Amino acid sequence: MGPLCCAVLVLLCVCESAWASTGADPDYGGVPLWINRLLGEPSVLSLQGRMDSAWYRANNPQSCPQQCDCPIQWPTALYCDHRALADIPGGLPARTQYLFLQGNNISSLSSVLLNSTELRWLILDHNQLLSDKLEQAALQNQSQLQYLFANHNHLSSVPSALPAGLRQLRLAHNQISNIHPGTFHNLHHLSVLLLQGNRLQTITQGDFTGLGSLNLLDLSGNLFSSVPRHLPPSVQQLYLSNNSLSVLGEDIFVGFLDLKYLHLSRCGLQSPSLHPHVFNVTSLVELDLSYNKLTVTPTVPTTLQYLYLEANEIQEFNVTSFCREVGPLSYSRMRILRLDGNKMSYQQLPPDWVFCLRVLHNIYI
Repeated sequence: MGPLCCAVLVLLCVCESAWASTGADPDYGGVPLWINRLLGEPSVLSLQGRMDSAWYRANNPQSCPQQCDCPIQWPTALYCDHRALADIPGGLPARTQYLFLQGNNISSLSSVLLNSTELRWLILDHNQLLSDKLEQAALQNQSQLQYLFANHNHLSSVPSALPAGLRQLRLAHNQISNIHPGTFHNLHHLSVLLLQGNRLQTITQGDFTGLGSLNLLDLSGNLFSSVPRHLPPSVQQLYLSNNSLSVLGEDIFVGFLDLKYLHLSRCGLQSPSLHPHVFNVTSLVELDLSYNKLTVTPTVPTTLQYLYLEANEIQEFNVTSFCREVGPLSYSRMRILRLDGNKMSYQQLPPDWVFCLRVLHNIYI
């Protein structure tokens, strides 16, 4: 019975994640929101237009704000999304753990939340939130809160006084230009931080202090002119695409303990601005350098498995970029290599490339 339950759980998670990224449903910052039905976690899909609200009220004897839907199958979830609400509804039931408020016109977090101390998810994507209208106590009081999503709002800074139990903080596509000192100092459990599509230019030494468990950090689409230093060493997934990065120095990525995924697409990178050993990070599994201005293939570790170089200006394929030497145990672990959209053809590959890339599954030219 155990394996069957696990299989059902995986299937539900995959289906839910796929559905949540389609149609009118939000993308929650571009990273799938995995759910665990065995823990009672509700659907991440909007219920708007899927069923008549009157049906929910007729079949659920529990109290529910007039502006929300309270499905009987998820008794701790309130769906108050896409209602043109200017404020968080009053009278939230004390049982509320999952509160969906995306797609409204909410500009502030009021004291209404002070009576809801069991919140685990607070979804506020696509509202009108302003940094100077966030009451610190409204968030600080949420000792059970694990997910806080406020993508696509008008925040100018990362909210302070965040609850210590937070595991995911998604603030993509706001107007954030600074991080106040000490903002993250208590967030030892935070594993996902989305800050893409903001106005950050620098990261100072104390900005990320406290994030000892951070796994995924997305800083794409900001105003960085160089790779920020002082990033948490625990990060395994680092996304920096769509920044204007001029130079990549030799030691810029050496501070990470186990960096696996690095995305640097659309950064205006040129081959002379890359230090020959900048990507000498043996833990790397995936490297995205697509849509830049590279003219030669960069040197990468032999342990790299996925390399995306499409839409550059590469004219030369160097086997030594992938293998410093070739032998029975000396070869590249590359599985997928994309070179399409460059200035070279398959016929230009040197004859010995197959000995280096011997486990390659797909190459696109």
